[in-house]
Amino acid sequence: MRFRSSSGQASVELVALLPFVVVVAAGLWQAALCGQAVWAGAAAARAGARASAVGADVDRAALRVLPARLRPGARVLVSDSDGAVEIRVPVRVLTGDTVLWMAVHRARFEDQR
Repeated sequence: MRFRSSSGQASVELVALLPFVVVVAAGLWQAALCGQAVWAGAAAARAGARASAVGADVDRAALRVLPARLRPGARVLVSDSDGAVEIRVPVRVLTGDTVLWMAVHRARFEDQR
Protein backbone atom coordinates (compact mmCIF):
# COMPACT_ATOMS: atom_id res chain seq x y z
CA MET A 1 0.00 0.00 0.00
CA ARG A 2 1.32 3.38 -1.01
CA PHE A 3 0.57 6.64 0.88
CA ARG A 4 0.34 10.01 -0.78
CA SER A 5 2.70 12.77 0.20
CA SER A 6 1.35 15.31 2.68
CA SER A 7 3.48 18.17 1.41
CA GLY A 8 1.37 21.27 0.88
CA GLN A 9 -1.30 20.18 3.36
CA ALA A 10 -0.57 23.12 5.69
CA SER A 11 -0.93 25.57 2.81
CA VAL A 12 -4.31 24.12 1.87
CA GLU A 13 -5.50 24.36 5.48
CA LEU A 14 -4.30 27.96 5.73
CA VAL A 15 -6.12 28.95 2.56
CA ALA A 16 -9.28 27.25 3.83
CA LEU A 17 -9.13 29.03 7.21
CA LEU A 18 -8.06 32.45 5.94
CA PRO A 19 -11.60 33.77 5.24
CA PHE A 20 -12.67 32.74 8.75
CA VAL A 21 -9.68 34.53 10.28
CA VAL A 22 -10.46 37.69 8.29
CA VAL A 23 -14.12 37.68 9.38
CA VAL A 24 -13.19 37.19 13.04
CA ALA A 25 -10.58 39.97 12.87
CA ALA A 26 -13.10 42.33 11.22
CA GLY A 27 -15.68 41.50 13.89
CA LEU A 28 -13.21 42.24 16.67
CA TRP A 29 -12.23 45.53 15.04
CA GLN A 30 -15.91 46.49 14.68
CA ALA A 31 -16.45 45.71 18.36
CA ALA A 32 -13.49 47.95 19.21
CA LEU A 33 -15.01 50.79 17.15
CA CYS A 34 -18.34 50.36 18.94
CA GLY A 35 -16.57 50.44 22.30
CA GLN A 36 -14.73 53.61 21.33
CA ALA A 37 -17.98 55.34 20.35
CA VAL A 38 -19.65 54.36 23.61
CA TRP A 39 -16.66 55.38 25.73
CA ALA A 40 -16.11 58.69 23.92
CA GLY A 41 -19.84 59.46 23.99
CA ALA A 42 -19.95 59.08 27.76
CA ALA A 43 -16.92 61.36 28.14
CA ALA A 44 -18.49 63.94 25.81
CA ALA A 45 -21.77 63.92 27.78
CA ARG A 46 -19.87 64.53 31.02
CA ALA A 47 -17.88 67.37 29.40
CA GLY A 48 -21.09 68.92 28.12
CA ALA A 49 -22.71 68.65 31.56
CA ARG A 50 -19.71 70.36 33.16
CA ALA A 51 -19.91 73.15 30.58
CA SER A 52 -23.63 73.52 31.22
CA ALA A 53 -23.04 73.77 34.98
CA VAL A 54 -20.65 76.71 34.57
CA GLY A 55 -22.53 78.42 31.75
CA ALA A 56 -20.07 77.64 28.93
CA ASP A 57 -20.86 76.53 25.36
CA VAL A 58 -22.22 72.99 25.76
CA ASP A 59 -21.98 71.94 22.09
CA ARG A 60 -18.39 73.05 21.76
CA ALA A 61 -17.30 71.39 25.00
CA ALA A 62 -19.00 68.07 24.20
CA LEU A 63 -17.88 67.84 20.58
CA ARG A 64 -14.29 68.81 21.41
CA VAL A 65 -13.96 65.63 23.47
CA LEU A 66 -15.07 63.36 20.62
CA PRO A 67 -12.48 62.02 18.16
CA ALA A 68 -12.71 63.61 14.69
CA ARG A 69 -14.15 60.43 13.14
CA LEU A 70 -17.11 60.47 15.54
CA ARG A 71 -17.99 64.18 15.24
CA PRO A 72 -19.91 64.05 11.94
CA GLY A 73 -23.47 63.11 12.78
CA ALA A 74 -23.09 63.62 16.54
CA ARG A 75 -25.93 65.54 18.15
CA VAL A 76 -25.89 67.42 21.46
CA LEU A 77 -29.19 68.17 23.21
CA VAL A 78 -29.66 70.14 26.43
CA SER A 79 -32.75 69.57 28.54
CA ASP A 80 -34.46 72.75 29.70
CA SER A 81 -36.11 71.06 32.67
CA ASP A 82 -33.12 69.64 34.53
CA GLY A 83 -30.09 70.89 32.56
CA ALA A 84 -29.07 67.39 31.53
CA VAL A 85 -26.92 67.01 28.44
CA GLU A 86 -27.66 64.20 26.00
CA ILE A 87 -25.29 63.31 23.21
CA ARG A 88 -25.96 60.93 20.35
CA VAL A 89 -22.86 59.49 18.72
CA PRO A 90 -23.09 57.50 15.48
CA VAL A 91 -21.55 54.02 15.54
CA ARG A 92 -20.38 53.45 11.99
CA VAL A 93 -19.74 50.25 10.07
CA LEU A 94 -16.09 49.28 9.73
CA THR A 95 -16.15 49.39 5.93
CA GLY A 96 -17.88 52.72 5.34
CA ASP A 97 -19.96 55.58 6.60
CA THR A 98 -23.15 53.60 7.19
CA VAL A 99 -24.44 54.14 10.73
CA LEU A 100 -25.21 50.94 12.65
CA TRP A 101 -26.87 52.68 15.59
CA MET A 102 -26.63 55.82 17.68
CA ALA A 103 -24.98 55.54 21.09
CA VAL A 104 -26.94 57.77 23.47
CA HIS A 105 -25.45 59.15 26.68
CA ARG A 106 -26.99 61.49 29.22
CA ALA A 107 -25.22 63.35 32.01
CA ARG A 108 -26.05 66.15 34.42
CA PHE A 109 -24.58 67.81 37.47
CA GLU A 110 -26.67 68.35 40.54
CA ASP A 111 -26.33 71.29 42.84
CA GLN A 112 -24.66 69.97 46.00
CA ARG A 113 -25.46 72.97 48.22
